[in-house]
Amino acid sequence: MKLTFGLIFAVVLAACGADGEPVQPNLSAGVSVGSGGVNGNVGVSVRKGPVSIGWNIF
Repeated sequence: MKLTFGLIFAVVLAACGADGEPVQPNLSAGVSVGSGGVNGNVGVSVRKGPVSIGWNIF
């Protein structure tokens, strides 16, 4: 049973596109002060060619 799951995991990992150059994520952070108080924001994005995926944490 463990061997079966191990083989399935290895096949899925090999098929996920783990070949090629690693893509370095970009981190952005900022602080703004206004009449509503102090606000902070943090974001992470990854760009590969014309495709960019980002996620704002705060």
